[in-house]
Amino acid sequence: MEQVSTNRSFGGEQGVYKHASAATGTEMTFSVFVPPHQPGTKLPVVWYLSGLTCTHANVTEKGEFRAACAELGLIFVAPDTSPRGEGVPDDPAGAYDFGLGAGFYVDATQPPFDRHYRMWSYVTEELPALIAENFPVDMDRQSIMGHSMGGHGALTVALRNPGKYASVSAFAPIVAPGQVPWGEKALTGYLGEDRATWRLHDAVALIEDGARVPDLLVDQGGADPFLEKELRPELLKSACEAAGIDLTLNLREGYDHSYYFISTFMADHLRWHAARLSKD
Repeated sequence: MEQVSTNRSFGGEQGVYKHASAATGTEMTFSVFVPPHQPGTKLPVVWYLSGLTCTHANVTEKGEFRAACAELGLIFVAPDTSPRGEGVPDDPAGAYDFGLGAGFYVDATQPPFDRHYRMWSYVTEELPALIAENFPVDMDRQSIMGHSMGGHGALTVALRNPGKYASVSAFAPIVAPGQVPWGEKALTGYLGEDRATWRLHDAVALIEDGARVPDLLVDQGGADPFLEKELRPELLKSACEAAGIDLTLNLREGYDHSYYFISTFMADHLRWHAARLSKD
């Protein structure tokens, strides 16, 4: 692991790091904010998965999470959204919603993407092991959150790993990728035509198939241009109601899909996670 940069912020340290990933076969970059703490203290960690076209840098620079994390004593980790580098295949047409910057947090099974696009293994296994080895993290206290494509990732990771995460939340998540254009394109390209295999990477389908978390927090902008076609939070609401999952779904009128929206409500989400991470 190599340190790219480090900056003092709110009494803590905001670092950017890179390493050679065995999961993706590429160099991967991620950011970590460690709040002020007493030496020897182990702190809870919040994983943040970003959306389409993003790298680790978007939330790091625009998410406005550090003040809340410093106050609440939370480590904040933001990985990249896909493998990158020479030889990593991209969308054949260069579209933004597949390939580079659009890994969808799956382990691809379809060539040529199956060699490098292994973001599920990266964010659930390899990166957590690296963080645990190098930072003062209490791995018994983890939460996960994300935005858009990363909201999809956070929801599916939590639903498929019951008990591993104290809480899960999302901003404008893709809740049912198997039913919307973004997801249909990505899941076909990475996993193939068999829609049964998609269900493991579809939050609504996972809930329909019996996956459970105690509760969920979702914020959605009412002026989001992707709301009706790609995000469809009403599908998650119906699935949670049928399954008895306590969903807090906040429709924020006038807010769009951007980090102006995310940064406005970031502290609310972090306080929600902190309350659950503090439970014995």
